[in-house]
Amino acid sequence: MSPPEDLAIIHGPEHPTSSARSQAPEPPAVVADPDDDRPKEACGVFAVRAPGRAVAHLTYLGLYALQHRGQESAGMAVSDREHLTVTKEMGLVSHVFDDRTLATLEGELAIGHTRYSTTGSSEWWNAQPVYRSTGDLNFALGHNGNLTNTAALAAETAMLPGTVASDTDLMAELLALEVETQRNLGVGDDDLLTEAVCAVMPRLEGAFSLVLCDTDQVIGVRDPNGFRPLVLGSLGNDWVLASETPALDVVGATFVREIEPGEVVVIDDAGPHSHFPFDDDRINPTLCLFEFVYFARPDTFLGGRSVHSARVRMGEVLSTQRPVEADMVMGVPESGIPAAEGYARASGIPFGQGLVKNRYIGRTFIAPSQEVRALGVRMKLNPLRENIEGQRLVVVDDSIVRGTTTKAMVAMLFDAGAAEVHMRVSSPPYRWPCFYGMDTGARDTLLAANMTVSEIEEYLGVDSLVYLELDNLLAAVGPTKGTDGDPADEFCAACLTGTYPVEIPVNVGKHVLEQTAAPVASQPSLYGDDVSGGNGSGTGSASDDPGSASDDPGSASDHPGSASDDPAPGGSPPDEPTASRSPVGVGS
Repeated sequence: MSPPEDLAIIHGPEHPTSSARSQAPEPPAVVADPDDDRPKEACGVFAVRAPGRAVAHLTYLGLYALQHRGQESAGMAVSDREHLTVTKEMGLVSHVFDDRTLATLEGELAIGHTRYSTTGSSEWWNAQPVYRSTGDLNFALGHNGNLTNTAALAAETAMLPGTVASDTDLMAELLALEVETQRNLGVGDDDLLTEAVCAVMPRLEGAFSLVLCDTDQVIGVRDPNGFRPLVLGSLGNDWVLASETPALDVVGATFVREIEPGEVVVIDDAGPHSHFPFDDDRINPTLCLFEFVYFARPDTFLGGRSVHSARVRMGEVLSTQRPVEADMVMGVPESGIPAAEGYARASGIPFGQGLVKNRYIGRTFIAPSQEVRALGVRMKLNPLRENIEGQRLVVVDDSIVRGTTTKAMVAMLFDAGAAEVHMRVSSPPYRWPCFYGMDTGARDTLLAANMTVSEIEEYLGVDSLVYLELDNLLAAVGPTKGTDGDPADEFCAACLTGTYPVEIPVNVGKHVLEQTAAPVASQPSLYGDDVSGGNGSGTGSASDDPGSASDDPGSASDHPGSASDDPAPGGSPPDEPTASRSPVGVGS
Protein backbone atom coordinates (compact mmCIF):
# COMPACT_ATOMS: atom_id res chain seq x y z
CA MET A 1 0.00 0.00 0.00
CA SER A 2 1.57 3.27 -1.03
CA PRO A 3 0.94 6.48 0.92
CA PRO A 4 -1.56 8.84 -0.71
CA GLU A 5 -0.67 12.34 -1.74
CA ASP A 6 -2.27 13.82 1.37
CA LEU A 7 0.30 12.14 3.60
CA ALA A 8 3.23 14.35 4.46
CA ILE A 9 6.28 12.73 5.99
CA ILE A 10 8.48 15.36 7.56
CA HIS A 11 11.94 14.35 8.67
CA GLY A 12 15.26 15.90 9.37
CA PRO A 13 18.80 15.38 8.05
CA GLU A 14 20.54 11.99 7.88
CA HIS A 15 21.67 11.26 10.37
CA PRO A 16 36.56 2.15 35.28
CA THR A 17 38.17 2.31 37.49
CA SER A 18 38.11 -0.96 39.45
CA SER A 19 37.96 -1.14 43.24
CA ALA A 20 40.95 -2.85 44.77
CA ARG A 21 38.55 -4.45 47.20
CA SER A 22 37.07 -6.72 44.50
CA GLN A 23 38.98 -9.74 43.38
CA ALA A 24 36.55 -10.65 40.63
CA PRO A 25 37.89 -10.58 37.08
CA GLU A 26 37.53 -7.29 35.28
CA PRO A 27 34.74 -6.91 32.70
CA PRO A 28 35.13 -5.24 29.33
CA ALA A 29 35.12 -1.44 29.16
CA VAL A 30 32.28 0.31 30.93
CA VAL A 31 29.35 1.16 28.72
CA ALA A 32 29.03 4.78 27.75
CA ASP A 33 25.56 5.19 29.18
CA PRO A 34 24.88 4.43 32.86
CA ASP A 35 21.21 4.06 32.00
CA ASP A 36 22.22 0.96 30.05
CA ASP A 37 22.42 -0.71 33.45
CA ARG A 38 18.66 -0.66 33.72
CA PRO A 39 15.76 -2.49 32.13
CA LYS A 40 14.50 -0.78 28.98
CA GLU A 41 10.79 -0.09 28.76
CA ALA A 42 9.76 0.65 25.30
CA CYS A 43 7.47 3.47 24.54
CA GLY A 44 5.14 6.23 25.56
CA VAL A 45 1.88 7.04 23.76
CA PHE A 46 -0.31 10.15 23.76
CA ALA A 47 -3.51 11.14 21.98
CA VAL A 48 -5.77 14.19 22.03
CA ARG A 49 -9.03 15.14 20.34
CA ALA A 50 -9.58 18.84 20.90
CA PRO A 51 -11.14 20.85 18.04
CA GLY A 52 -10.09 24.48 18.20
CA ARG A 53 -6.93 23.80 20.23
CA ALA A 54 -3.31 23.52 19.09
CA VAL A 55 -3.31 19.72 19.18
CA ALA A 56 0.23 19.38 17.80
CA HIS A 57 1.62 21.56 20.60
CA LEU A 58 -0.40 19.63 23.18
CA THR A 59 0.97 16.36 21.79
CA TYR A 60 4.50 17.74 21.92
CA LEU A 61 4.05 18.60 25.60
CA GLY A 62 2.53 15.20 26.32
CA LEU A 63 5.39 13.37 24.61
CA TYR A 64 7.91 15.50 26.47
CA ALA A 65 6.35 14.31 29.74
CA LEU A 66 6.72 10.72 28.50
CA GLN A 67 10.29 11.05 27.20
CA HIS A 68 11.57 8.68 29.91
CA ARG A 69 9.66 5.81 28.26
CA GLY A 70 11.59 5.98 24.99
CA GLN A 71 14.48 8.02 23.60
CA GLU A 72 15.25 6.53 20.19
CA SER A 73 12.60 8.22 18.07
CA ALA A 74 9.53 10.41 18.33
CA GLY A 75 6.62 11.21 16.09
CA MET A 76 3.02 12.33 15.79
CA ALA A 77 0.09 12.08 13.41
CA VAL A 78 -2.23 15.10 13.12
CA SER A 79 -5.62 15.29 11.40
CA ASP A 80 -7.50 18.41 10.28
CA ARG A 81 -10.54 16.15 9.62
CA GLU A 82 -9.61 15.88 5.93
CA HIS A 83 -5.92 14.97 5.80
CA LEU A 84 -3.70 12.94 8.10
CA THR A 85 -0.12 14.20 8.40
CA VAL A 86 2.61 12.09 9.96
CA THR A 87 5.86 13.55 11.30
CA LYS A 88 8.55 11.36 12.84
CA GLU A 89 12.30 11.17 13.18
CA MET A 90 15.07 9.53 15.15
CA GLY A 91 16.05 11.28 18.38
CA LEU A 92 14.47 12.94 21.39
CA VAL A 93 11.17 14.82 21.25
CA SER A 94 12.99 18.15 21.43
CA HIS A 95 15.23 17.10 18.52
CA VAL A 96 12.38 15.99 16.28
CA PHE A 97 9.99 18.91 16.77
CA ASP A 98 10.51 22.66 16.86
CA ASP A 99 8.15 25.64 16.71
CA ARG A 100 8.37 25.82 12.93
CA THR A 101 7.43 22.16 12.47
CA LEU A 102 4.62 22.32 15.03
CA ALA A 103 3.17 25.43 13.39
CA THR A 104 2.64 23.46 10.17
CA LEU A 105 0.72 20.71 11.96
CA GLU A 106 -2.72 22.25 12.27
CA GLY A 107 -5.58 19.98 13.15
CA GLU A 108 -8.27 18.87 15.57
CA LEU A 109 -6.88 15.55 16.75
CA ALA A 110 -3.49 13.91 17.08
CA ILE A 111 -1.60 10.91 18.39
CA GLY A 112 2.05 10.83 19.44
CA HIS A 113 4.74 8.30 20.28
CA THR A 114 8.21 8.08 21.81
CA ARG A 115 10.08 4.82 21.15
CA TYR A 116 12.64 2.48 22.57
CA SER A 117 13.10 -0.43 20.19
CA THR A 118 12.97 -4.09 21.04
CA THR A 119 10.98 -5.63 18.22
CA GLY A 120 12.39 -4.15 15.07
CA SER A 121 15.69 -2.34 14.74
CA SER A 122 16.33 1.26 15.72
CA GLU A 123 15.84 2.77 12.29
CA TRP A 124 13.68 5.54 10.87
CA TRP A 125 11.24 3.19 9.17
CA ASN A 126 10.40 1.67 12.57
CA ALA A 127 9.71 5.04 14.17
CA GLN A 128 6.08 5.65 15.07
CA PRO A 129 3.27 6.39 14.50
CA VAL A 130 3.02 3.93 11.62
CA TYR A 131 0.66 4.80 8.78
CA ARG A 132 -1.67 2.91 6.49
CA SER A 133 -4.05 3.91 3.71
CA THR A 134 -6.80 1.67 2.41
CA GLY A 135 -9.41 3.11 0.10
CA ASP A 136 -10.61 6.40 1.53
CA LEU A 137 -9.50 5.47 5.06
CA ASN A 138 -6.14 6.65 6.37
CA PHE A 139 -5.04 5.80 9.88
CA ALA A 140 -2.00 5.95 12.16
CA LEU A 141 -1.00 3.77 15.10
CA GLY A 142 1.32 4.09 18.11
CA HIS A 143 2.14 1.13 20.38
CA ASN A 144 3.58 0.58 23.85
CA GLY A 145 4.19 -3.08 24.59
CA ASN A 146 5.23 -6.25 22.86
CA LEU A 147 3.37 -9.00 21.07
CA THR A 148 4.37 -12.54 21.90
CA ASN A 149 2.77 -14.10 18.81
CA THR A 150 4.35 -11.78 16.23
CA ALA A 151 5.96 -14.53 14.14
CA ALA A 152 2.87 -16.73 14.31
CA LEU A 153 0.62 -13.91 13.08
CA ALA A 154 2.99 -13.05 10.23
CA ALA A 155 3.18 -16.70 9.19
CA GLU A 156 -0.58 -17.17 9.59
CA THR A 157 -1.31 -14.28 7.25
CA ALA A 158 1.38 -15.42 4.78
CA MET A 159 3.16 -12.06 4.84
CA LEU A 160 6.17 -11.95 2.59
CA PRO A 161 9.55 -11.23 4.24
CA GLY A 162 10.12 -7.49 4.45
CA THR A 163 6.41 -6.61 4.42
CA VAL A 164 6.61 -5.45 8.03
CA ALA A 165 9.59 -4.83 10.31
CA SER A 166 8.08 -4.50 13.81
CA ASP A 167 5.10 -5.86 15.66
CA THR A 168 3.53 -2.38 15.50
CA ASP A 169 3.91 -2.47 11.74
CA LEU A 170 2.36 -5.94 11.77
CA MET A 171 -0.65 -4.68 13.72
CA ALA A 172 -1.13 -1.83 11.24
CA GLU A 173 -1.02 -4.29 8.34
CA LEU A 174 -3.54 -6.60 10.01
CA LEU A 175 -5.84 -3.64 10.64
CA ALA A 176 -5.57 -2.48 7.03
CA LEU A 177 -6.50 -5.96 5.79
CA GLU A 178 -9.41 -6.10 8.23
CA VAL A 179 -10.67 -2.68 7.10
CA GLU A 180 -11.02 -4.12 3.60
CA THR A 181 -12.85 -7.14 5.02
CA GLN A 182 -15.25 -4.94 6.99
CA ARG A 183 -15.83 -2.71 3.96
CA ASN A 184 -16.76 -5.78 1.91
CA LEU A 185 -19.22 -6.73 4.66
CA GLY A 186 -20.99 -3.41 4.19
CA VAL A 187 -19.69 -1.54 7.25
CA GLY A 188 -19.94 2.24 6.82
CA ASP A 189 -16.87 4.44 6.53
CA ASP A 190 -17.41 6.04 9.95
CA ASP A 191 -17.23 2.65 11.69
CA LEU A 192 -14.58 0.90 9.62
CA LEU A 193 -11.58 1.50 11.89
CA THR A 194 -13.49 0.71 15.09
CA GLU A 195 -14.84 -2.55 13.67
CA ALA A 196 -11.40 -3.49 12.38
CA VAL A 197 -9.83 -2.82 15.78
CA CYS A 198 -12.46 -4.90 17.58
CA ALA A 199 -11.92 -7.77 15.12
CA VAL A 200 -8.10 -7.73 15.16
CA MET A 201 -7.33 -7.11 18.84
CA PRO A 202 -8.50 -10.53 20.11
CA ARG A 203 -5.98 -12.12 17.70
CA LEU A 204 -3.08 -10.41 19.47
CA GLU A 205 -1.23 -11.89 22.43
CA GLY A 206 1.13 -10.13 24.81
CA ALA A 207 1.33 -6.50 25.87
CA PHE A 208 -0.22 -3.70 23.84
CA SER A 209 -1.38 -0.28 24.94
CA LEU A 210 -2.28 1.50 21.71
CA VAL A 211 -3.44 4.85 20.41
CA LEU A 212 -4.87 5.10 16.90
CA CYS A 213 -6.51 7.78 14.82
CA ASP A 214 -8.10 8.26 11.44
CA THR A 215 -9.13 11.66 10.15
CA ASP A 216 -12.12 11.92 12.54
CA GLN A 217 -11.60 9.89 15.71
CA VAL A 218 -9.08 8.78 18.29
CA ILE A 219 -9.02 5.22 19.64
CA GLY A 220 -7.26 3.79 22.70
CA VAL A 221 -6.72 0.07 23.37
CA ARG A 222 -5.35 -1.81 26.36
CA ASP A 223 -4.57 -5.53 26.27
CA PRO A 224 -6.64 -7.89 28.46
CA ASN A 225 -3.83 -8.14 31.02
CA GLY A 226 -3.24 -4.41 31.21
CA PHE A 227 0.53 -4.96 31.25
CA ARG A 228 1.24 -1.32 30.34
CA PRO A 229 -0.71 1.68 31.65
CA LEU A 230 -3.10 3.87 29.65
CA VAL A 231 -5.19 6.68 31.16
CA LEU A 232 -8.04 8.93 30.05
CA GLY A 233 -8.22 12.63 30.86
CA SER A 234 -10.59 15.50 30.11
CA LEU A 235 -9.61 18.91 28.82
CA GLY A 236 -12.85 20.81 29.26
CA ASN A 237 -15.07 19.22 26.64
CA ASP A 238 -12.08 17.60 24.96
CA TRP A 239 -10.28 14.33 25.65
CA VAL A 240 -6.76 13.02 26.14
CA LEU A 241 -5.19 9.54 26.30
CA ALA A 242 -1.70 8.98 27.70
CA SER A 243 0.63 6.31 29.06
CA GLU A 244 0.98 8.13 32.40
CA THR A 245 -0.85 10.78 34.39
CA PRO A 246 1.95 13.43 34.26
CA ALA A 247 1.25 13.76 30.53
CA LEU A 248 -2.28 14.80 31.47
CA ASP A 249 -0.97 17.26 34.04
CA VAL A 250 1.40 18.99 31.63
CA VAL A 251 -1.40 19.79 29.13
CA GLY A 252 -3.83 20.89 31.85
CA ALA A 253 -6.10 17.83 31.56
CA THR A 254 -7.97 16.28 34.48
CA PHE A 255 -7.55 12.59 35.19
CA VAL A 256 -10.80 10.71 34.57
CA ARG A 257 -9.89 7.04 34.83
CA GLU A 258 -7.58 4.30 33.65
CA ILE A 259 -8.51 2.43 30.51
CA GLU A 260 -9.58 -1.03 31.65
CA PRO A 261 -7.70 -4.17 30.62
CA GLY A 262 -9.35 -5.41 27.44
CA GLU A 263 -11.08 -2.08 26.71
CA VAL A 264 -11.28 -0.27 23.37
CA VAL A 265 -12.26 3.38 23.89
CA VAL A 266 -13.36 5.42 20.87
CA ILE A 267 -13.36 9.23 21.09
CA ASP A 268 -15.42 11.05 18.45
CA ASP A 269 -17.80 14.02 18.32
CA ALA A 270 -19.99 12.35 20.95
CA GLY A 271 -17.08 11.89 23.37
CA PRO A 272 -15.61 8.61 24.63
CA HIS A 273 -17.51 5.34 24.31
CA SER A 274 -16.19 1.85 24.96
CA HIS A 275 -16.11 -1.60 23.38
CA PHE A 276 -14.98 -4.84 25.00
CA PRO A 277 -14.02 -7.30 22.24
CA PHE A 278 -12.10 -9.79 24.38
CA ASP A 279 -13.66 -12.91 25.88
CA ASP A 280 -14.12 -12.71 29.63
CA ASP A 281 -11.71 -15.57 30.26
CA ARG A 282 -8.85 -13.50 28.76
CA ILE A 283 -9.33 -10.58 31.14
CA ASN A 284 -6.61 -10.99 33.78
CA PRO A 285 -5.30 -7.65 35.14
CA THR A 286 -1.55 -8.00 35.71
CA LEU A 287 0.09 -4.59 35.49
CA CYS A 288 3.88 -4.76 35.22
CA LEU A 289 5.29 -4.49 38.74
CA PHE A 290 8.37 -2.69 37.41
CA GLU A 291 6.19 0.30 36.52
CA PHE A 292 6.26 0.96 40.28
CA VAL A 293 9.90 0.00 40.73
CA TYR A 294 11.45 1.99 37.90
CA PHE A 295 9.59 2.68 34.65
CA ALA A 296 6.88 5.16 35.62
CA ARG A 297 7.65 8.72 36.62
CA PRO A 298 7.52 9.21 40.40
CA ASP A 299 4.67 11.73 40.00
CA THR A 300 2.54 9.10 38.24
CA PHE A 301 -0.53 7.50 39.79
CA LEU A 302 -1.21 3.86 38.88
CA GLY A 303 -4.26 2.05 40.14
CA GLY A 304 -4.94 4.98 42.43
CA ARG A 305 -1.53 4.61 44.08
CA SER A 306 1.27 7.17 44.06
CA VAL A 307 4.40 5.74 42.48
CA HIS A 308 6.60 8.01 44.60
CA SER A 309 4.94 6.92 47.84
CA ALA A 310 5.32 3.27 46.85
CA ARG A 311 9.04 3.75 46.22
CA VAL A 312 9.51 5.47 49.56
CA ARG A 313 7.79 2.51 51.26
CA MET A 314 10.09 0.11 49.38
CA GLY A 315 13.05 1.81 51.02
CA GLU A 316 11.40 1.77 54.43
CA VAL A 317 10.81 -1.98 54.25
CA LEU A 318 14.25 -2.60 52.74
CA SER A 319 15.85 -1.03 55.83
CA THR A 320 14.47 -3.87 57.97
CA GLN A 321 16.24 -6.56 55.90
CA ARG A 322 19.76 -7.14 57.25
CA PRO A 323 20.22 -3.75 58.98
CA VAL A 324 23.71 -2.29 58.90
CA GLU A 325 25.54 0.46 60.81
CA ALA A 326 26.34 3.35 58.49
CA ASP A 327 26.91 7.10 58.41
CA MET A 328 24.84 8.09 55.36
CA VAL A 329 22.14 6.78 53.05
CA MET A 330 22.36 7.91 49.44
CA GLY A 331 20.35 7.09 46.35
CA VAL A 332 21.64 6.44 42.84
CA PRO A 333 20.26 9.34 40.77
CA GLU A 334 17.54 9.57 40.06
CA SER A 335 15.31 6.55 40.36
CA GLY A 336 16.98 5.27 43.53
CA ILE A 337 16.41 8.47 45.51
CA PRO A 338 12.79 7.93 46.77
CA ALA A 339 13.67 4.50 48.16
CA ALA A 340 16.84 5.96 49.72
CA GLU A 341 14.73 8.61 51.45
CA GLY A 342 12.47 5.91 52.83
CA TYR A 343 15.42 3.82 53.95
CA ALA A 344 16.94 6.79 55.77
CA ARG A 345 13.65 7.71 57.42
CA ALA A 346 13.03 4.20 58.72
CA SER A 347 16.60 3.40 59.74
CA GLY A 348 17.44 6.73 61.35
CA ILE A 349 20.63 6.98 59.27
CA PRO A 350 20.99 10.48 57.76
CA PHE A 351 20.13 10.91 54.10
CA GLY A 352 22.66 12.68 51.91
CA GLN A 353 23.71 13.23 48.33
CA GLY A 354 26.68 11.20 47.19
CA LEU A 355 26.49 11.43 43.40
CA VAL A 356 25.69 14.30 41.08
CA LYS A 357 24.05 13.47 37.74
CA ASN A 358 24.71 15.40 34.56
CA ARG A 359 21.23 15.64 33.05
CA TYR A 360 22.42 16.97 29.73
CA ILE A 361 24.00 13.82 28.35
CA GLY A 362 21.42 12.18 26.14
CA ARG A 363 21.03 8.50 25.44
CA THR A 364 22.10 9.14 21.88
CA PHE A 365 25.69 9.82 23.01
CA ILE A 366 28.19 7.81 20.94
CA ALA A 367 31.65 7.30 22.37
CA PRO A 368 34.30 7.53 19.62
CA SER A 369 36.96 5.48 21.36
CA GLN A 370 37.60 2.87 24.04
CA GLU A 371 39.16 5.53 26.23
CA VAL A 372 36.08 7.73 26.06
CA ARG A 373 33.74 4.76 26.57
CA ALA A 374 35.57 3.91 29.76
CA LEU A 375 34.75 7.39 31.02
CA GLY A 376 31.06 7.00 30.25
CA VAL A 377 29.90 6.63 33.84
CA ARG A 378 31.74 9.77 34.92
CA MET A 379 30.08 11.69 32.14
CA LYS A 380 26.74 11.20 33.90
CA LEU A 381 27.72 10.58 37.52
CA ASN A 382 30.32 12.30 39.65
CA PRO A 383 30.94 11.86 43.39
CA LEU A 384 30.52 14.53 46.06
CA ARG A 385 33.81 13.82 47.80
CA GLU A 386 33.09 16.00 50.83
CA ASN A 387 30.00 13.88 51.60
CA ILE A 388 31.65 10.53 50.86
CA GLU A 389 35.17 10.62 52.28
CA GLY A 390 35.55 8.45 55.37
CA GLN A 391 31.84 7.57 55.42
CA ARG A 392 30.13 4.22 55.69
CA LEU A 393 27.57 4.42 52.89
CA VAL A 394 24.26 2.69 52.25
CA VAL A 395 23.73 3.05 48.50
CA VAL A 396 20.16 2.45 47.31
CA ASP A 397 19.25 1.69 43.71
CA ASP A 398 16.12 0.32 42.08
CA SER A 399 17.75 -2.39 39.96
CA ILE A 400 20.90 -3.59 38.23
CA VAL A 401 20.69 -4.80 34.67
CA ARG A 402 24.28 -4.53 33.49
CA GLY A 403 26.70 -4.93 36.34
CA THR A 404 29.54 -3.08 34.66
CA THR A 405 28.02 0.29 35.45
CA THR A 406 27.18 -0.53 39.05
CA LYS A 407 30.66 -1.92 39.51
CA ALA A 408 32.18 1.26 38.08
CA MET A 409 29.99 3.40 40.34
CA VAL A 410 31.06 1.45 43.43
CA ALA A 411 34.70 1.86 42.45
CA MET A 412 34.08 5.57 42.01
CA LEU A 413 32.72 5.83 45.57
CA PHE A 414 35.74 4.03 47.03
CA ASP A 415 38.08 6.20 44.98
CA ALA A 416 36.33 9.23 46.51
CA GLY A 417 37.23 7.95 49.98
CA ALA A 418 34.21 5.89 51.09
CA ALA A 419 35.07 3.68 54.07
CA GLU A 420 32.34 1.10 53.32
CA VAL A 421 29.71 0.63 50.62
CA HIS A 422 26.59 -1.37 51.42
CA MET A 423 24.43 -1.87 48.33
CA ARG A 424 20.66 -2.05 48.74
CA VAL A 425 18.30 -2.75 45.84
CA SER A 426 14.60 -1.87 46.08
CA SER A 427 13.47 -4.87 44.02
CA PRO A 428 14.12 -8.60 44.05
CA PRO A 429 16.83 -10.07 41.83
CA TYR A 430 15.99 -9.87 38.14
CA ARG A 431 16.51 -13.34 36.71
CA TRP A 432 14.11 -13.92 33.83
CA PRO A 433 13.63 -12.23 30.44
CA CYS A 434 10.59 -10.04 29.98
CA PHE A 435 8.40 -10.55 26.91
CA TYR A 436 5.82 -7.87 27.70
CA GLY A 437 7.63 -4.63 27.00
CA MET A 438 11.05 -4.68 28.66
CA ASP A 439 14.35 -5.22 26.87
CA THR A 440 16.50 -7.25 29.24
CA GLY A 441 18.40 -9.77 27.13
CA ALA A 442 18.50 -13.54 27.22
CA ARG A 443 18.49 -15.33 30.54
CA ASP A 444 22.13 -16.26 30.43
CA THR A 445 22.97 -12.55 30.29
CA LEU A 446 21.19 -11.78 33.57
CA LEU A 447 23.57 -11.46 36.49
CA ALA A 448 21.37 -12.96 39.18
CA ALA A 449 20.49 -15.93 36.99
CA ASN A 450 24.18 -16.83 36.83
CA MET A 451 25.63 -15.81 40.19
CA THR A 452 24.76 -16.27 43.82
CA VAL A 453 24.37 -13.23 46.03
CA SER A 454 27.81 -13.66 47.50
CA GLU A 455 29.30 -13.86 43.99
CA ILE A 456 27.48 -10.71 42.93
CA GLU A 457 28.66 -9.04 46.11
CA GLU A 458 32.24 -9.93 45.25
CA TYR A 459 31.82 -8.87 41.64
CA LEU A 460 30.54 -5.42 42.62
CA GLY A 461 33.18 -5.02 45.32
CA VAL A 462 30.68 -4.01 48.01
CA ASP A 463 30.74 -4.76 51.73
CA SER A 464 27.21 -6.16 51.60
CA LEU A 465 24.36 -6.57 49.14
CA VAL A 466 20.66 -6.94 49.93
CA TYR A 467 17.66 -7.06 47.59
CA LEU A 468 14.09 -6.30 48.58
CA GLU A 469 12.11 -9.50 49.01
CA LEU A 470 9.14 -9.97 46.69
CA ASP A 471 6.57 -10.11 49.49
CA ASN A 472 7.93 -6.86 50.87
CA LEU A 473 7.84 -5.24 47.44
CA LEU A 474 4.20 -6.22 46.97
CA ALA A 475 3.36 -4.94 50.44
CA ALA A 476 5.05 -1.61 49.65
CA VAL A 477 3.04 -1.21 46.46
CA GLY A 478 -0.20 -2.44 48.02
CA PRO A 479 -3.43 -3.48 46.33
CA THR A 480 -4.77 -1.45 43.46
CA LYS A 481 -7.47 1.07 44.36
CA GLY A 482 -10.89 -0.52 44.28
CA THR A 483 -9.60 -4.05 44.87
CA ASP A 484 -9.40 -5.98 48.09
CA GLY A 485 -7.35 -8.92 46.92
CA ASP A 486 -3.76 -9.96 47.24
CA PRO A 487 -1.40 -7.60 45.31
CA ALA A 488 0.41 -10.72 44.12
CA ASP A 489 -2.64 -11.46 41.96
CA GLU A 490 -2.71 -7.96 40.45
CA PHE A 491 0.80 -7.61 39.02
CA CYS A 492 3.07 -9.31 36.54
CA ALA A 493 6.36 -10.24 38.23
CA ALA A 494 7.57 -12.72 35.60
CA CYS A 495 11.03 -11.12 35.43
CA LEU A 496 11.42 -11.90 39.14
CA THR A 497 9.67 -15.27 39.38
CA GLY A 498 9.77 -16.90 35.93
CA THR A 499 5.98 -17.29 35.93
CA TYR A 500 4.48 -15.67 32.82
CA PRO A 501 0.78 -14.63 32.76
CA VAL A 502 0.61 -15.10 28.96
CA GLU A 503 2.19 -18.16 27.37
CA ILE A 504 5.53 -17.41 25.73
CA PRO A 505 7.00 -19.16 22.69
CA VAL A 506 10.27 -20.78 23.69
CA ASN A 507 12.10 -19.15 20.80
CA VAL A 508 11.63 -15.48 19.95
CA GLY A 509 13.86 -12.71 18.68
CA LYS A 510 14.08 -8.96 18.26
CA HIS A 511 14.48 -9.16 14.51
CA VAL A 512 11.82 -11.82 14.02
CA LEU A 513 10.24 -9.76 11.22
CA GLU A 514 13.52 -8.72 9.64
CA GLN A 515 14.70 -12.17 8.60
CA THR A 516 15.51 -12.95 4.99
CA ALA A 517 13.33 -16.01 5.15
CA ALA A 518 9.59 -16.06 5.74
CA PRO A 519 8.58 -15.42 9.38
CA VAL A 520 8.36 -18.50 11.55
CA ALA A 521 7.49 -18.95 15.17
CA SER A 522 10.89 -20.37 16.08
CA GLN A 523 13.82 -17.98 16.62
CA PRO A 524 16.98 -18.01 18.76
CA SER A 525 16.14 -18.74 22.39
CA LEU A 526 15.90 -15.98 24.95
CA TYR A 527 16.07 -18.41 27.78
CA GLY A 528 19.74 -18.96 27.07
CA ASP A 529 21.65 -22.19 26.95
CA ASP A 530 20.47 -23.23 30.38
CA VAL A 531 16.73 -23.09 30.72
CA SER A 532 16.49 -24.63 34.16
CA GLY A 533 13.31 -23.56 35.81
CA GLY A 534 11.59 -22.91 32.48
CA ASN A 535 9.55 -25.11 30.24
CA GLY A 536 8.07 -25.11 26.82
CA SER A 537 5.34 -22.71 27.78
CA GLY A 538 7.79 -20.19 29.07
CA THR A 539 6.88 -20.67 32.69
CA GLY A 540 9.02 -21.72 35.55
CA SER A 541 9.99 -21.30 39.12
CA ALA A 542 12.66 -18.91 40.28
CA SER A 543 13.64 -21.36 42.98
CA ASP A 544 15.25 -23.62 40.42
CA ASP A 545 18.03 -21.12 39.82
CA PRO A 546 21.38 -20.35 41.34
CA GLY A 547 21.29 -17.33 43.53
CA SER A 548 17.74 -17.72 44.78
CA ALA A 549 16.91 -15.73 47.83
CA SER A 550 16.69 -19.00 49.69
CA ASP A 551 20.40 -19.56 49.01
CA ASP A 552 21.32 -16.46 50.93
CA PRO A 553 18.62 -15.33 53.36
CA GLY A 554 18.26 -11.60 53.59
CA SER A 555 20.23 -10.90 50.47
CA ALA A 556 18.89 -10.18 47.07
CA SER A 557 20.33 -12.97 45.07
CA ASP A 558 17.66 -12.91 42.39
CA HIS A 559 18.26 -9.32 41.52
CA PRO A 560 17.47 -7.92 38.10
CA GLY A 561 20.41 -9.13 36.43
CA SER A 562 23.06 -7.06 35.10
CA ALA A 563 24.11 -8.35 31.81
CA SER A 564 27.04 -9.54 33.70
CA ASP A 565 30.41 -9.33 32.12
CA ASP A 566 31.67 -11.37 35.04
CA PRO A 567 32.03 -15.10 35.22
CA ALA A 568 29.05 -17.20 35.99
CA PRO A 569 29.62 -19.88 38.58
CA GLY A 570 32.12 -22.34 37.24
CA GLY A 571 32.85 -20.72 33.95
CA SER A 572 33.14 -17.81 31.61
CA PRO A 573 31.06 -14.67 31.80
CA PRO A 574 27.60 -14.59 30.29
CA ASP A 575 27.57 -13.30 26.76
CA GLU A 576 26.67 -9.71 26.06
CA PRO A 577 23.17 -9.38 24.61
CA THR A 578 23.05 -9.55 20.84
CA ALA A 579 20.33 -8.72 18.40
CA SER A 580 19.56 -12.35 17.74
CA ARG A 581 19.10 -13.08 21.40
CA SER A 582 17.21 -10.03 22.57
CA PRO A 583 13.66 -10.49 23.72
CA VAL A 584 10.83 -9.73 21.41
CA GLY A 585 10.50 -6.72 23.58
CA VAL A 586 8.25 -3.83 23.08
CA GLY A 587 6.90 -3.84 19.69
CA SER A 588 6.50 -0.18 19.64
